[in-house]
Amino acid sequence: MGETETERVKREVLGIGERQKHHTRKATPLKSHAKAPDTHHRLYRFRFYPTAEQAEQLERTFGACRWVYNEGLALRSGAWERHRVNVGFAETCRALTGWKRKEETAWLGDVSSTVLQQSLRHLDQAYGRFFRGEARYPRRKKKGRSRDSATYVRTGFTWVEDPGRPGTGLITLAKQSEPLDIRWSRALPGGEVPVRLSVTRDRAGRYFVSVLVEERIVPLPVVFVPGTREPKAAGVDVGLASLVILDDGTKFDHPRLLKRYAEKLARLQRELHRKVRGSKNRQKVREKIARLYALISDVRRDMLNQLTTRLVRENQVLVVEDLSVGTLMSAVRGKGRRRKAKLNQAIVDASWGELLRQLSYKCEWYGRTLVVVDRFFPSTRRCSACHVMGPRMDVSVRQWTCAGCGILHDRDVNAAVNLRDEGLRLLAA
Repeated sequence: MGETETERVKREVLGIGERQKHHTRKATPLKSHAKAPDTHHRLYRFRFYPTAEQAEQLERTFGACRWVYNEGLALRSGAWERHRVNVGFAETCRALTGWKRKEETAWLGDVSSTVLQQSLRHLDQAYGRFFRGEARYPRRKKKGRSRDSATYVRTGFTWVEDPGRPGTGLITLAKQSEPLDIRWSRALPGGEVPVRLSVTRDRAGRYFVSVLVEERIVPLPVVFVPGTREPKAAGVDVGLASLVILDDGTKFDHPRLLKRYAEKLARLQRELHRKVRGSKNRQKVREKIARLYALISDVRRDMLNQLTTRLVRENQVLVVEDLSVGTLMSAVRGKGRRRKAKLNQAIVDASWGELLRQLSYKCEWYGRTLVVVDRFFPSTRRCSACHVMGPRMDVSVRQWTCAGCGILHDRDVNAAVNLRDEGLRLLAA
């Protein structure tokens, strides 16, 4: 299909308008915001309490973002399936202009255009991840299932810094007349204008604003082994009996939050199933369950932040294993499926992926070295003293004796020592 025919299909069949501005100039791809040298993009999250008018406007914004995302997905999918025409971000933005002019969708004009364009930008990024093989094909968003969120770029909000308290101030969103009532639990970098805002509402009905800023983070002082000039290295093994095990034998307990609240969750779930579908009492119980899950999530996130910050502050080199959490949590059918289901639940409760993610960006921020060892490295089975390979062991086996040197090993500590040695070898190479 020629270029002229493609343009005709986009205009007449798909309803994508032509470029009105700079139509003689060649289209160039949009560039994302590039941070200044020696700075990092850092996200600060605060809770805020909207007024009734602000909550109503945010409700419309969340719904419009969800509708535009789904409509853009249908447009791009249908264009390729029926006409073999590629539709990109720029075309969906022009289609958005046409949607806002239609009488039946004129309500889109009540929402900031930059917010709706960011929703289309998220769709374009989802397609990019799919084409790179990093994610599945984008799916439609559903009310009550997908997260309520809206992203505001610099033209979509106003920021007035408080001169008495640098790093705090007034944030007023587009299409709103009053600033948000934000609880400033900590201050932003003074004198910096936020790069982007994301407003979200969780299942428990709480509103949060995530502020992205450019910040110059000072690296931490180098940590040496006491009495030497050798950088201090630590092998970090994650587990289920203990959440984190270091090569020196230090163990950090697993909080087991899902198990701690399992009885209360089960009681609320039984209460939920006794309520009539669509009733207000059923909605009240759903909110109770959502608040309990929010509590579990908040406690887990706070615990992981404190743990990873401590590891980064006390060590110069951290060595971890490249875990494939998705593979470890694969479903198993047939014999042993109940035991595997409990194992998967324990892995979810441990949140290994979030722990490794936090270690990664905190090491980058604070000048630490993070070494990732291949997931097929036999850290558990190899004796850390004589390097003799031991037998395959079930997860329930916590100690084993080396057949070569006769040393009794703690399963997790031995793995942490092996990870540290292998990481130092890779770092030297």
